[in-house]
Amino acid sequence: MSNQRIGKRRHRTFESIRQVDAAGHEYWMARDLQPMLEYTTWDKFKRVIDKAVEACVQSGHAHADHFSQMVKMVEIGSGAERSVPDIRLSRYACYLIVQNGDPAKPVIANGQTYFAMQTRRQELQDSAAFARLSEDEKRLAIRRELAEHNKDLAAAARDAGVETPLDYAAFQDHGYKGLYGGLGAKDIHARKGLKKSQKILDHMGSTELAANLFRATQTEEKLRRDGVRGKTKANQTHYEVGKKVRKTITDLGGTMPEALPTPEDGIRALETGRKSLEKKK
Repeated sequence: MSNQRIGKRRHRTFESIRQVDAAGHEYWMARDLQPMLEYTTWDKFKRVIDKAVEACVQSGHAHADHFSQMVKMVEIGSGAERSVPDIRLSRYACYLIVQNGDPAKPVIANGQTYFAMQTRRQELQDSAAFARLSEDEKRLAIRRELAEHNKDLAAAARDAGVETPLDYAAFQDHGYKGLYGGLGAKDIHARKGLKKSQKILDHMGSTELAANLFRATQTEEKLRRDGVRGKTKANQTHYEVGKKVRKTITDLGGTMPEALPTPEDGIRALETGRKSLEKKK
């Protein structure tokens, strides 16, 4: 079976245990997720959950919003039942669990990319304001968010040993090559037919920008989480994250970023047009 087919099968498995409450909120139960992630005992899986809760707190989120303690009744034979602890999990909680799971397990490695991408998608879908935006407005919103996250990525890269502007350019190029199937920044620039002064991020549609935002946020997290040190390791980390994002797009049946259309207007033109409209109001 091909890796792509294996990936799709696992994606369906994760979604198959998803539940929805009366209010329409999706959730997973930890006891259902445990065997999916190939943990044989609750105690071992609970240790992973505890790490995920800690990560949730450190990220500034209220852990009670994502990890809800519950009790589940299970049969113990002859029709008798006993109560066992269980935990209701949000999609974000599932993401944190797989991020803190054993990366040697193929299902964990697959789940790390899958839940992260799906979490980001759900965040965007849950935003009613974002859903009402036009394509140009979505581009502006994601581009601004990416600009902020690139600052965090640059800081994480610097801490890892990527110090000079030339070092950082090489670091960024590795991320692009992973995401764009070997194409570096100059190659992408040329494919888009841009002038020397134009930036490739300013000439991407919302889907392409979202893929790059995901690449940036996940690389920053991985550099810090894994304590990556040294330019070579930092570059390789960025490349591997970009490659995983590309694989996820493939598994989900999406269009590769280099095959997405280049918008007619760049971000600067959109911002200028928006300012003009605001002045007329």
